[in-house]
Amino acid sequence: MADAPKDTKQLLIETATELIWSESYNAVSVDEICKKADVKKGSFYHFFPSKAHLAMEAMDYCMCNTKGHYDDLFSPTRPPLERFSLMVSYIIEQQKEISAQLGHVCGCPFATLGSELAGQDELIGKKINEICAKKTAYYQSALRDLMVEGLISSETDVVAKSHDIFAFIVGHLIMARIHNDLGFIENHMEKSLLDLIGINRHI
Repeated sequence: MADAPKDTKQLLIETATELIWSESYNAVSVDEICKKADVKKGSFYHFFPSKAHLAMEAMDYCMCNTKGHYDDLFSPTRPPLERFSLMVSYIIEQQKEISAQLGHVCGCPFATLGSELAGQDELIGKKINEICAKKTAYYQSALRDLMVEGLISSETDVVAKSHDIFAFIVGHLIMARIHNDLGFIENHMEKSLLDLIGINRHI
């Protein structure tokens, strides 16, 4: 049985996600998005007042997909150390898949947009902050459980550390994109993350 056709709005969101992730926000025009999606420009503006509004919908789409995976990876039923290990494996596999599909390392879509627009567009800046808060909430929960298990210091500032982790991951993905080399995340990411968390000093 053939898959049901995607509605126009969803098609535009998925097309914009791919193009922005592969290239950049500023490098992709509304015309290019419409052409690749095979959608008339009038239909674009029926759903989105501007390219910035489409970008925000694209970020929500990416975060929705990420949430489905992170709810599983960071399940409280898993040992907290395993949660971080599984997250690294997920990031690596996701980057491999996208790299194979688009022909180069694409890094983090939120970082790509954020580095371009967070200071220019207030709405996109707020959206990036929302995504950061959602992701760091997973890290904070796991860090607190690591503290309970005695695997990290009881004096750890879990909020500050969760932001360190977010910045660490984004930084590795940016370097992988700049050098078009997945080795930046494949070879040392997990050990470096555990060092950052403080595991090696407390087990």
